[in-house]
Amino acid sequence: MNDGSSFQDGEQVLLIDQRGKRHLIFLRKAETFHSDRGWIAHEAIIGQPEGTWVRSSLGLRYVALRPTLAEYVLDMPRGAQLIYPKDLAMILFWADIYPGARVLEALALLRAVGPEGRVITFEQREEFARRALANIHMRLGEVTNLTVRLRPVEDGLPEEPVVDRVVLDLPEPWKLTALVADRLRPGGIFLCYVPTIIQSQQFVDALQRERHWALIETFETLYRPWNIEGPSVRPFHRMVAHTGFITVARRVVPEDEGRPGSRVQRLDPEE
Repeated sequence: MNDGSSFQDGEQVLLIDQRGKRHLIFLRKAETFHSDRGWIAHEAIIGQPEGTWVRSSLGLRYVALRPTLAEYVLDMPRGAQLIYPKDLAMILFWADIYPGARVLEALALLRAVGPEGRVITFEQREEFARRALANIHMRLGEVTNLTVRLRPVEDGLPEEPVVDRVVLDLPEPWKLTALVADRLRPGGIFLCYVPTIIQSQQFVDALQRERHWALIETFETLYRPWNIEGPSVRPFHRMVAHTGFITVARRVVPEDEGRPGSRVQRLDPEE
């Protein structure tokens, strides 16, 4: 990713037209961007500062910007399910992903952990793993703190040192609660993203049956843009509503661990 002021040959650029339509392209000398509103030579963008307006052959204006991570996630090629930026933002915040964290996951959180952190990811299908790695390399370049395991998480978590966070987007996370408790440090966070409330319910039921989990919470996020043009202020007619459910739990030390005869108490948010 280029942080300089001018666009360079070979880097990504996001072209956004006057209608708000977005096009994620790679700049190449002697190549041309084509759309239903005309064409633009890449060389008209290369060497220009970020935020430059360019016109197509038919006169339509486009603004050229470097894509944010959210914009890249929406437009990048993908093989597995899409997790929307609104959910990724909540995952990063509620899982408390920080620079230097050791994260066991099935998502791409490399930028958040930084070069001192570590990410271990699982993928069952090799083509999906190749696509995910290609997307990471396009956005971040070569990385040395990512380990990819070509097997289901259910087949067993790695014999690694304990991790700080576990973030999974799997259909049956309730099968992993005991395994994760064995690999996640006390005080660590276990976060799962699933599409249905039935899956969330099964996951929460499994967490509540085990003494290693507390502060369990499930929620979804809704994203509704607003249109503001002078005195006209109204919400957009379309919004990104339900996409998935996020459940978060904290790994705790059972109250009776090492203290025979003590009574286990469960934290209840209603108390």
